[in-house]
Amino acid sequence: MTPHPVTETPPHDLETGINQLATVGRLLDHPELARVYVYTCYYGPVTRPEIKAALDIPKTTVYDHVETLEALGIVTLAGDRPVEVTADPVRITTDGIVVTPTILHAVALQEVDEEISYFVERHGVGKLAAAVRQAGLHYAGQITQRMAADPLGIPTGEAISVILALKPALAVGQEYDPYFDVIFPEISDDIGFESELDVTTPRPNTES
Repeated sequence: MTPHPVTETPPHDLETGINQLATVGRLLDHPELARVYVYTCYYGPVTRPEIKAALDIPKTTVYDHVETLEALGIVTLAGDRPVEVTADPVRITTDGIVVTPTILHAVALQEVDEEISYFVERHGVGKLAAAVRQAGLHYAGQITQRMAADPLGIPTGEAISVILALKPALAVGQEYDPYFDVIFPEISDDIGFESELDVTTPRPNTES
C-alpha cells in the first residue's frame, strides 16, 4: 500500500490556528466576555464608556474584559481620551465546526436571556450552536419551530423556546457578521425577520 503524502502545515500557520482556537474556546466558556467582544465587533470602534452604557455592566468589568480581549489579540485599542476599541470578526471552520460572531452572540445571550441560559445549562454550548443552524432554517421558512426538535434531540417545547430566543443573534448577525453565510450556506439571503433587533436587546416576548 502506498502511503498518502503528508501535507505539512507551516509552523506559523499552525501556531496562529491553535491560538485562535484557544481564544474562541475562551469566549465560548465566558458569555459575558463574549458579549463585550460581539458588541465591539459589530459596532466598533467604540469606547469603553459606550460599552458600559450599551451593555449595562460595571465599569471595572468592562475594563477587565477589554484588557482580556486585548491580551487574547482579538481587539485593538487606539487613540487617547477616549480610547477606541475595535474587534476583528473571528472565523473557525474546521472538521465540521463553524464559529463566527453569530455563534458567539448566541453564547453571549446567556447573560440576558433566561431561555438561552437554561438551554446551555441542560444541553451545552455545542447543542446551542446546532440550534443556531436550526433557527436559521426556521427563519428562512424551511422548517417550523416544532420540526427543529428531532434534529436537536430535544423536547418540542424546548426547541420552540430556543428558536425564539436565538432570533436576536440571527437578526443582528445577518446585518453585521461578515461570515454569516458560512453558517447558513444557500439560505442566508432567505432568512428574514419582521422587526429589527439590537445586539444588546433581550429576546422579545412575541413569537414570530
